[in-house]
Amino acid sequence: MTITLDSPEPALSVRQVLALERVLAGEPEVVAGAGHLDRPVRWVHVAEAADVGVMLSGGEMVLTTGVLLAGDEDKQAEYVRSLHRAEAAAVVLGLGRAFPSPPDVMRRAAERCGLPMVVLHRPFPFAELTEEVQSRLVRRKFAAVSLSEAVRTELTALITAGAPLQRLLDEVARHSACPVVVTNLAHRVLGTAGERPAVDDVLRDWERIARQAWGHRPGRSDTGGEGDGWIRAELGGRGERWGRIVLCGYRGDTATGRLLADRAAEALVLHRMLGGAACSWEEQSAQGLLTDLVSGVVPARHLLPRARAAGLPVNRRTFVPLVVRDGDVARLERLLRLLGLSGLVAELADGATAVLLSLAHDQDAGALATHFATRLRTESGTDGTVVAAAEPRLAWDDVPTGLREAQHVADAVAGSSAALDLPPVVRLRDVHLRGLIRLLRDDPHVQSFAERELDGLLCEADEDLLSVLRTYLATGRNKSRTAQLHHVSRPALYRRLEAIQVRLGVDLDDFEQAASVHIALLAHDAQHH
Repeated sequence: MTITLDSPEPALSVRQVLALERVLAGEPEVVAGAGHLDRPVRWVHVAEAADVGVMLSGGEMVLTTGVLLAGDEDKQAEYVRSLHRAEAAAVVLGLGRAFPSPPDVMRRAAERCGLPMVVLHRPFPFAELTEEVQSRLVRRKFAAVSLSEAVRTELTALITAGAPLQRLLDEVARHSACPVVVTNLAHRVLGTAGERPAVDDVLRDWERIARQAWGHRPGRSDTGGEGDGWIRAELGGRGERWGRIVLCGYRGDTATGRLLADRAAEALVLHRMLGGAACSWEEQSAQGLLTDLVSGVVPARHLLPRARAAGLPVNRRTFVPLVVRDGDVARLERLLRLLGLSGLVAELADGATAVLLSLAHDQDAGALATHFATRLRTESGTDGTVVAAAEPRLAWDDVPTGLREAQHVADAVAGSSAALDLPPVVRLRDVHLRGLIRLLRDDPHVQSFAERELDGLLCEADEDLLSVLRTYLATGRNKSRTAQLHHVSRPALYRRLEAIQVRLGVDLDDFEQAASVHIALLAHDAQHH
């Protein structure tokens, strides 16, 4: 497992230290490096030695009276430069006998180095400052570590219990109190968590935000900008990165946010490793989006930021909703790439797979859908693959209705595609009576009618006869075609048809009686699929 984010100790910034009540009593004044006050202070060090830089490890706020520097401008300049080389956070000079006013040499050197330099105008016991800052740092470190371990424990428990990715992200968002986004390396959003309005604000212009925040900082695992609270951790394993988790606008201190991102990244990597052959996060993301669109529970306009962040082109596009029966998600995605089509693919219930194509306005939606379906049938090597489509939608808000229409068409021909002479792409106008019966399948009167008409063939032992009847009626009472599809001789088929008529008490050569049985059979099939 590889986590590329370090876990720094929680720190105070120079600005926060200067705002402490005890420090304010010394009347601090920033005389240089005012643009760098958000540097983290990891420790406070009192030092008078001119070569203090060799004693530091970085991040210290150095307190001095300058008693050993008075009268030697070269030493004063070198003192500041040594602090800069040691990556000190700031230098605080107590004014007094050595320096009654801020020394220009030190101030100019600090400004050139970008090192915050602060002078205290009133006498101030350095011990009070070190005690105050050290105690706060220790408390912060303890609180951050406790939070980190609590998050790790909770996420590990969720993974052990088999929780889905969304549950883990929800827990991370609860602790971070900000939107959480998981992306692949191309910035495509794979998962989100947090308050819905805040998440939508983040996703609304996600591609631009992500490109500006990290596109020019490859390999980095820190905030997108100083103090903005955008904290990321890389996700990967076995020496390969494959994604990142981002805390968007974290309001706590940066170090604690990094610890949270670190723990979350560890959990997500573990979750993905243990997922085995389960569907990928990309598939889960598309599935969640398309399922929400089909259900209509979430208004389409609220799902637009998610679609855009998931990589689907949505501006000035034509959307073609498709539902494929007996279609494999991986095969469909591969076919989209092969044909150069933009779209989302996700498995729905009952063996159906939704495909939402996003086309430019000048592309021929009908021709492309037909080409897609023809190639799919050719690659699958079976005529049983059904591609159902709704009419193209020019507005995003109309996409949910289109997906439901395509799903209705696919359901209407479910289980009967081999017996029907269907076009490559089946639309509502192609399903005729079958589509109407599908809509009415839950009506008690229709259910009662179906049971009454088919009563003689509804026991399990008669399933073969029911299958022959289904094919015979679907082919327009074509005996040759029915015998061929069931791999039986014509005389054998005649005997079965005779048995069916005896069981049902009907004459299938009579159009009205055959139509009645056909409607009942369509209703029966619709109720059981």
